[in-house]
Amino acid sequence: MNTFNLLFGLVSLFYSKNIQIDNMNSEKENLIVKHCNDFDLNGKGDNPQWNLAEWAQMALRDEAEDKYETKFKILYSGSGIYVLAFCEDKLISTEYVKDQDDIWESDVFEVFLHTDPSDPLYFEYEINPLNTELVLLIPNNDGDFMGWAPWHYEGDRKIKRAVHVLNGKAEPGAKISGWTAEMFFPYALFKGLKNVPPKPGTEWKGNFYRMDYDTGKRLSWSWAPVEGSFHEYEKFWPIVFK
Repeated sequence: MNTFNLLFGLVSLFYSKNIQIDNMNSEKENLIVKHCNDFDLNGKGDNPQWNLAEWAQMALRDEAEDKYETKFKILYSGSGIYVLAFCEDKLISTEYVKDQDDIWESDVFEVFLHTDPSDPLYFEYEINPLNTELVLLIPNNDGDFMGWAPWHYEGDRKIKRAVHVLNGKAEPGAKISGWTAEMFFPYALFKGLKNVPPKPGTEWKGNFYRMDYDTGKRLSWSWAPVEGSFHEYEKFWPIVFK
């Protein structure tokens, strides 16, 4: 084999391997959700029920010096959906303390649940390390979308949430090592959406995101890969209830 053929073979092998890796990273993953008993939230994720779920890792979408680990767990009970988020961090870089504000402009963790993939209507929830929330229902028609806030958001329709800050104070500008958030989404809030409550074998689609602004520049993470917008719901991955 001459030098040209050898180099061509090595380049082809390298290219083929990288294509395989790219394909592996873009393959859809089924998120298996196990059933649990209802439990109280404290933001720490230390309730034994969480041992039923495995961590799902989220991928950093941007180049960054600090590649903070970001992951989540999800469970479901007879009354709602539980989500636990873990966000490694060094700084609370948000000042948003008013619910339903534009909290995505600073540190935030986001949950998108698409209960009926045949309908371009899905649920969006955001929470930040100061325990501030944003709750929306998103009608998305070919990329033309707007968020609608829930009506009578109270009683058994209200989301329960708790945040725990690791090695620091829950205040703007605090130096920390990370933060965790527990969320409970009652089925009563989803009234009017299809495939709710889920049963064993029910399949939703969804995505999970994080944004962090420690350097002043936005860094973002996602579970299912998207390109431009977090609202590319066609690229959400399956969520299957066991």
